[in-house]
Amino acid sequence: MLTKLNSVDLSYTFIMESTKEQLITDIENLLNRYDEVKPTHINPELLQFLDRQTLLSIIDSILKQQDKTNESNLEWLEQFKQY
Repeated sequence: MLTKLNSVDLSYTFIMESTKEQLITDIENLLNRYDEVKPTHINPELLQFLDRQTLLSIIDSILKQQDKTNESNLEWLEQFKQY
C-alpha cells in the first residue's frame, strides 16, 4: 500500500510487487488525498480488466498532475513572500 506520496519518485520495486487490487486501492487513495473534495470510490470490477502497466500509468499520471499543482501553488505563494 502506498502510504505517503510526495513525488513521482516512487519505489519501483514496491510498485512492481503490488497486486492489481492494491494498485486500484492506491489510485482511489490518491484521488482522495484532499479533504475538500468529495470522496471517490472506485468499483474494483471496473478497473480489473486493465493490465498492471495501465494501472501504474494512471498512478504516474495522477502524481505528475499533483506535482504540477503543487509547483503552481508554490509559485503563487512566492509572490507574497516578503524580502
